[in-house]
Formats: sequence, C-alpha cells, structure tokens
Amino acid sequence: MALDIGQTCCFTGHRPDKLPWGLNENDPRCAALKAGLARELEGLYRRGCRHFISGMAMGCDLYFAEAALALRARCPGVTVEGAVPCPTQAQKWPEAPRRRWRAVLDACDLETVVQQRYDRWCMLRRDRYMVDRSAAVLAVFDGTPGGTQYTLNYAMDKKREILLLDPARPDREAVRLTI
Repeated sequence: MALDIGQTCCFTGHRPDKLPWGLNENDPRCAALKAGLARELEGLYRRGCRHFISGMAMGCDLYFAEAALALRARCPGVTVEGAVPCPTQAQKWPEAPRRRWRAVLDACDLETVVQQRYDRWCMLRRDRYMVDRSAAVLAVFDGTPGGTQYTLNYAMDKKREILLLDPARPDREAVRLTI
C-alpha cells in the first residue's frame, strides 16, 4: 500500500485519566468530542486526506480510530492504520478495553508494530513514526504535560499542520495551527 504523506493525518490525544469524563463514554461531553472528531475527519477528507493513523491507546486514540473507520464506511478511498508501539500495548488493560482495542485493530487496513519489545521509549517512537508519515496532526489536548504535548512539539518541529480540539470544550471547532 503506497501512502502519500500529503494525504495522511495522524492523531494524538489524552487517555481517560486526563479527560473530564474519565471512562464514562455516556457523558455528553464525550459524545460531543466524538462528534467533533467525526466533523474534523470529514473536513480533512474534503481537503484530500485519505489515510488516518491512530496510536491505538485507550481513550481518544480509540475514539479517533473508530471515527476514521466510520468515515471509511461512508467515503471511498479511506484507509486506517493502527500504529502499535509494541505487541504488548494492551496486555495489562482490563478485558473490555483490550477486546475493543483488538476489534478496532482487526478492522484497520494496516497494522504497524513500531518495535517488538516494550521499553520506556516505545510510545514516543510510535508518536514520531506517525508524525513522520503525516502532513497533519489532529489532537485532543488540554495543555497538560505528557505524551500528547511531546507529540505536538515534535509535529511543530516537523512543520506539520496541527488541529487542536479542547476536551473541556468539545463542541467547538478545532483550532488550526500551521507552522
């Protein structure tokens, strides 16, 4: 599968512990965020984006992957890639999120395992892998330090377009940064 960086968008975002609703996906703010992700993906599709890469972490990464898979079902030419930092990514998760992760990954067009063994840097390597192959980065970010901030800083260094969704205001359109 030949992929064009100009038609590729990756995603970075918070895990449930940093989201105002935590694991409660029935919270209206979570529904609003998922709708915002779908809206932004539609916009990226209209602009020519056809390949979407998710880092497959719990929380926003899986919301993004599910939204990209839903877009694929409606729009021709869309492909979805699950970028897994290492094969044991979901091994210690509770059973339900682990099953969800597997189902989403199985539905992807491409599964990329960034490295074969876990180490303390594998998540960051996965993030760099995604940014290096993307023209745009869609992010759910509240300004707190962590992996999402690292990925956004890396994307800025690489001069990628960044679209930011605020989890505290999920009904608002993404803020677009072009570096």
